[in-house]
Amino acid sequence: MVDISRVSALGTSGASELFQLLRDGQPRTRAELATLTGLARSTIAARVETLMSLELISPVGDAASTGGRPSSQFALNPSARVVLAADLGASHATLAATDLAGTVLGEVHQAIDIASGPEAVLGWMVSAARELLDQLERPHHDLIAIGVGVPGPVQHSTGRPVNPPIMPGWDRFDVPGWVQQHLEVPVLVDNDVNIMALGERAFAWPNSEHLMFVKVATGIGAGVISGGLLQRGAQGIAGDIGHVQVARGAGVPCHCGNRGCLEALASGPAIARSLRESGLDVSTGRDVVELVKRGNLDAIQAVRQAGRDIGEVLTAAVSLINPSVIAIGGSMARAGEHLIAGVREVVYTRSMPLATEHLSIVQSSAAENAAVLGASMLAIHHALSPEGVDALAPRA
Repeated sequence: MVDISRVSALGTSGASELFQLLRDGQPRTRAELATLTGLARSTIAARVETLMSLELISPVGDAASTGGRPSSQFALNPSARVVLAADLGASHATLAATDLAGTVLGEVHQAIDIASGPEAVLGWMVSAARELLDQLERPHHDLIAIGVGVPGPVQHSTGRPVNPPIMPGWDRFDVPGWVQQHLEVPVLVDNDVNIMALGERAFAWPNSEHLMFVKVATGIGAGVISGGLLQRGAQGIAGDIGHVQVARGAGVPCHCGNRGCLEALASGPAIARSLRESGLDVSTGRDVVELVKRGNLDAIQAVRQAGRDIGEVLTAAVSLINPSVIAIGGSMARAGEHLIAGVREVVYTRSMPLATEHLSIVQSSAAENAAVLGASMLAIHHALSPEGVDALAPRA
């Protein structure tokens, strides 16, 4: 029996509580719902009727009859509403509309400059959102939430970026408040690596309760899922492994002001810098990846060493949180197995055997779609929470 008192601690309605049982998409009859909740059949019938009026659930056929009239079954109606998912990067943006199961219905891509400031970037996002909904022929009131990922630290409770190093003008800017002036729905904002972790888990590891997503690109960071929940920490910067000191980096300056940070050694720009110093004509991490794909031995060795440096930090993380999956993503992951081989070499050698016995260190399966999928999950989880479902009733 489901403990209804536990999920109603915030004063949510009975209908929204009941809906939490139906979010998984599994069809259930009124009788099954009554058994699961311990509620009277009449109460279940009234709450099912409320959810039907919101179009959040729909009949999905009859259950097998055991004699007499077959019982109707109900399940989540994914097409009832839509959410928007935005991945705002340093120089690019992707905006997608998804249904309530996370299926992408349409998306747009745009070159942007995150340093142009929040109003310029968010202004594009709002305009693109309206155009996308029109193209999909969805009325704007079908939109029930927006998830946004940004390339910097975010105070999760407010959705405001905090001292983001590559986002001038965004510090403490009220992203949800600004967007809600134009699109009147809940807006959830998080660090891009956190939403990538959500997206990777939803796409490839739905049954994994303990997962780390490591993004290796212009910077390095990790999203941590433990016990099935995204871990943000006290101030929202859990997983900021890019500024952990690495022994090989003694004396190497980092843009954060310290020396010897992982990011100063193993990020795309750092690898490119080391290759330039050895005489190769490379400017960016993308150039490094191209050299690796062409079989340049110096580039391959540099990427492999970057993997070892990342592995040094992840060895400590494996001992601290004991993940079952470490997924490597970001632009530098396109260098293929060379980066991951370096990570595995160190983690599997230095970690305790029990911690690595069932540990998978793999390339991201969701790849460039991880952030959009995660932003969608962020929005859906909020919209379909008891509080979110309650908020739909007045709109309906």
